[in-house]
Amino acid sequence: MADQDLSNRTWEDVAVLIPCYNEAITIAKVIDDFKRSLPGATIYVYDNNSSDGTGDIAREHGAVVRLEPRQGKGNVVRQMMRDIDAPYYIMVDGDDTYPAEAAPELLRPLIEGVADHVVGDRLSNGTYGAENKRAGHGFGNDLVRDLIKWLYGFEYNDVMTGYRAYNRVFAKTLPVLSPGFEIETELSIHAVDKRWRIAQVPIVYRDRPEGSESKLDTVGDGMKVLRMIFSLFKDYKPLPFFSILALILFVIGLCVGIPVIAEFQATGLVPRLPTAIVAVAFCGLAALTLCCGFILDTSVKGQRREWELEVMRVYDEENQRRGA
Repeated sequence: MADQDLSNRTWEDVAVLIPCYNEAITIAKVIDDFKRSLPGATIYVYDNNSSDGTGDIAREHGAVVRLEPRQGKGNVVRQMMRDIDAPYYIMVDGDDTYPAEAAPELLRPLIEGVADHVVGDRLSNGTYGAENKRAGHGFGNDLVRDLIKWLYGFEYNDVMTGYRAYNRVFAKTLPVLSPGFEIETELSIHAVDKRWRIAQVPIVYRDRPEGSESKLDTVGDGMKVLRMIFSLFKDYKPLPFFSILALILFVIGLCVGIPVIAEFQATGLVPRLPTAIVAVAFCGLAALTLCCGFILDTSVKGQRREWELEVMRVYDEENQRRGA
């Protein structure tokens, strides 16, 4: 499909979602920038218990402000998806690190019908590495990206970006499970696992302005992200997960049992009976773990069929809306 000219387009069908916690220094500029870039779009600011007047400033600049009392970005995103109905969504952090002028290009693949989920890629053009001053964030992003590529077979350029766009069908069939900063990882894995059409659009990244502080704990939140990756791997792909676990248990059983077997072949005796029992236990546990993987894999396939039917239902509703 040929690129559409978006320069004169109005954006009444777009909801700009800004989860915020203590972003009084930057929120006014973020709202004003998106008003210029997406004239007609509705801008929603979800105030996550800010103590610096973020919500009041956002309201003064024309945003629709709502309070989310459950602390954590994942909790905010979950409530946004429940509350807001729009053909297209832009989700962006309120820290003024993402350029509002890039929003039309993020929305373009959705409007042209070639993507369901669009990722604002900070890494491909090198701006994140040049601007980001928080030690460990770049390494963590690369680690998560490589893990997702290895476990799920899809290579993201940028997994942890907070600048994304998606359509109504993606939003209304998205089960948000994480409470905090793991939400970006969850969105990325959900899009891959459910075979949504994914587009990656390079954007310019700028670091937070002076006086604005990141709420991300590199180590603590990084560990939560890693737990989320392996938890979703277990939930979405139980057969590979439990097969790997079964293999580990079986190898341990062999390592423990081979000396016992070798001694039995040489002498006809099993003098280390406890060791033999431990080896058999590990091998039996490996077989049981593999059986669990097969059972859960069957269950997940059934759930996936039900989810696909739900997506078809939401697609039908969306087509009826557009035809009305």
